[in-house]
Amino acid sequence: MTHAIPAATVIIVRDRPGGHEVLMVERHAGLAFAAGAAVFPGGRVDEDDHRIAATVAPADIDVEDAAARVAAIRESLEEAGAAIGISGIDANAIREWRHALHAGTAFSSLLAQGGAMLDLAALTPFARWRPEAALKRIYDTRFYLASAGADVSELMNGDGHEAVRVFWTSPAEILTSAGEGAPHIIFPTRRNLERLAAHPGYAALREHALRTPITTITSRVEQRDGEDWLTIPEELGYPVTAERLATARRG
Repeated sequence: MTHAIPAATVIIVRDRPGGHEVLMVERHAGLAFAAGAAVFPGGRVDEDDHRIAATVAPADIDVEDAAARVAAIRESLEEAGAAIGISGIDANAIREWRHALHAGTAFSSLLAQGGAMLDLAALTPFARWRPEAALKRIYDTRFYLASAGADVSELMNGDGHEAVRVFWTSPAEILTSAGEGAPHIIFPTRRNLERLAAHPGYAALREHALRTPITTITSRVEQRDGEDWLTIPEELGYPVTAERLATARRG
C-alpha cells in the first residue's frame, strides 16, 4: 500500500446575516499538489507537532488526533494569519509568529516563550480523507471545524508562498463560481463544501459533526452506465457522493 502522508486542515466558519462563510486559501500555481486550487488552510503533520501534542493533549484526545490538531492550528496561522485554537496572542504576536514560522522557527519554540496556550478542543473533528492509491501523492488528511470568533478576520492574508490569496466565501457561492481566473476545487474540497452548505451556521455544523462518526473516506472509481464516476461511501454526512471522473479534479 502506498504510504500516506499525515496531514490536517481546518474549516474556519464565521456566521453572517443570512448564512455562514468559510475561510479558504488559493494555493500557489507552482505547487506540486493542488496547484491553483481553493482549499481550506492546512498541511502536513510534522515531528514538532507531535512533540507539542505530547505535552498539551488532554486525556480524551489520542496522540495522532492531537498532533493533527496542532498542525491545523499552526498551518492556519502560517498560511492565513488565523490564530485558531491559540489563546493569549495579540495582533502583533500573530505577525511576529507568522514571520518566524516562515523563517523556519519551530512552533514549539514560539509556544515555549510563554503567554500563549493551545486549546485543542477548539477544533471539532469533521472528516478524514485518504484518496485512492492511484494518485502520485497520498495524504491522510483530518478535517476539523472551528469558529472564527469575533475578531479573527482582521489579519488574514496570504503568506505569498503556498497561499497566494485568502478569502471568505459562502460554500454555495464558491461551488457555483466559474470563469477565467477562478480557482479550481478538488474533489474532497468540493464534497466538503457541499456538506457545509447543507447546514445554516457554525452551531448546526458542529452539532452535525459531533453526531457523525469519523470514518476514513477513500474515493474509488466506479462504472455507471458505461461511464466512470469517482465515488465515496454513502451515509457519512455528504449530500453528494459521486462525480463524473471526466469533471472531477483530483489534485
